[in-house]
Amino acid sequence: MEAHNIIDISMPIHTGMMIYPGNLEVRIRTIQGNTSVHSEITLDSHTGTHIDAPKHVLKDGMTIDQIPLAPFIGPCRVFDMTNVVDCIRVSDVQHIPIHDGDRILFKTQNSFSNIPTFNNDYIYLDGEAAELLAAKNIALVGIDYLSIKKRGASDQRPHTAFLERNIPILEGLRLSHVKPGK
Repeated sequence: MEAHNIIDISMPIHTGMMIYPGNLEVRIRTIQGNTSVHSEITLDSHTGTHIDAPKHVLKDGMTIDQIPLAPFIGPCRVFDMTNVVDCIRVSDVQHIPIHDGDRILFKTQNSFSNIPTFNNDYIYLDGEAAELLAAKNIALVGIDYLSIKKRGASDQRPHTAFLERNIPILEGLRLSHVKPGK
């Protein structure tokens, strides 16, 4: 059996963590019972590292529990986009080798932001770049901030280009410690 490296790219969940504006604050409460201790955890489905299911933006899209696990298990490719300013555009992705079934993660300057509150100036994926990538029949796409789309933008393609094809989106990735490559 071939050995694989597993790298945790998820954000730790804790009270007071950064959230997308308008989402529920994380609340963790310890409850002492008669014979054991329990925890009550309240959070939004878009807290920390999370998956955007098609239902996120498509009325009849699949819900998170309907997405097969296959897109999330296996090797992925981390692309270095740390030189990108503003957003990832077609010119940033059109020449990178992408194959059917690839799991693609984008490491941007977002990975090195130490701002503890939401920053509207995060790097996002442009709609045209999203369409180009989605047409390549990838298994999933991920980015290192709480949204793949620019906050407040009317261009929904960074979500719809993938989710209409049932390509899950991973958001809120923690990639500062991950080297680009497979």
